[in-house]
Amino acid sequence: MRSRAAAFVCVLVAGVVGGCALIVGDVQGFRSFDAGADDAGTRTDAARPDAHGGTDARTADAAHKDAHAADAGAPRDATTGDATADASTTDTGHASGDSGIPPSCSGSGPGISGCAGGSCCTSLALSGGTYDRVYGNTGAGPTDASAPASVSAFRLDELDVTVGRFRGFVAAWKDGYFPPAASGKHTHLNGGRGLSSGGSDAGLTYEFGWDPSNNGEVNPTDSALACDAEYSTWTPSPGANESLPINCINWLEAYAFCIWDGGFLPSEAEREYAAAGGSDQREYPWGTTAPGVANHFAIYGCYYPSGSGGCSGLFNIAPVGTATSGVGRWGQLDLAGEVYEWNLDWSAPYVEPCTDCAGLAAASDRVFRGGLYFYGTAPDLLPSMRFSADPTVKNANIGVRCARTP
Repeated sequence: MRSRAAAFVCVLVAGVVGGCALIVGDVQGFRSFDAGADDAGTRTDAARPDAHGGTDARTADAAHKDAHAADAGAPRDATTGDATADASTTDTGHASGDSGIPPSCSGSGPGISGCAGGSCCTSLALSGGTYDRVYGNTGAGPTDASAPASVSAFRLDELDVTVGRFRGFVAAWKDGYFPPAASGKHTHLNGGRGLSSGGSDAGLTYEFGWDPSNNGEVNPTDSALACDAEYSTWTPSPGANESLPINCINWLEAYAFCIWDGGFLPSEAEREYAAAGGSDQREYPWGTTAPGVANHFAIYGCYYPSGSGGCSGLFNIAPVGTATSGVGRWGQLDLAGEVYEWNLDWSAPYVEPCTDCAGLAAASDRVFRGGLYFYGTAPDLLPSMRFSADPTVKNANIGVRCARTP
């Protein structure tokens, strides 16, 4: 029986959504984080309780049924409000660690190939730049912009990590794998020291990397990966779910996976930069076209697969890369919709200056971005939306996407 309560708290700053926190347990004990400005209001959405000590991070409002159903045509031009990939920075090869092919992609079969018509393992290059982390955009360009950040070039995987790719990590863990101490940094930055904390501590504090004291929180057993009887994508043996996004992993397992796979978790600033299209500051990752309910732009609100908005378990989770018209500026898919993705940062108000910065000061929650295949609405798909949860939570709505050196 499900007995725990959960909720989102979303903060509105000058009409712009600043952040949402996933609350586990007593719904009166809300935690939230803002965008570094005075709160102008809050929006609370109930989430379905979870019997496994986490929550399902699902908003209760499924009423949005946008009548604008876009066709599934070719990638679109952002200047007209339609999605496109920046071909000048697209790498169509494999995501890579030092070997050129990451360990999760060393085999073959569903979940490794056959995603979005090609490899499930592609990583795409993003050019560096500056953008505003807080902004609104209703189709006429960014407004109410603040909290600027500069991001150096990096690569971000085209797709969320699939069940098929995650199997290799589980096998390695069973053989005794844990990340080496201090691994998982953005070693291409700051002379190998990685991201900086930014703000008044800029240049003083850098990424810590993997802490072996956290090894005990990495526990990808069959039972642990079955955190939700209806929505967990993992199966003990390969089957029909291999091309679905892995879920029910905590932040530490997501971090450990990316390290094992030759990469690292993207910072919150990097993840939003990709979704916003950098200085394009897009309304949605693909442009200004409303997401509709036909699953061409994003998998959200239980509109997959029929457009009905009726939630019925795994049936509502699409194979990664299904929403091909939702391509971002640099070619990534599912930057909005599908599962949320853990980011590196602890949750905290934004700081300035922010040049390759991250929230490195320990707090109660870690950040996640993207989503939400379940009861999400169109506003939940905006690139500036922030969410957070306890890093030990295993949640059927949260997965992972890795970043890599440029």
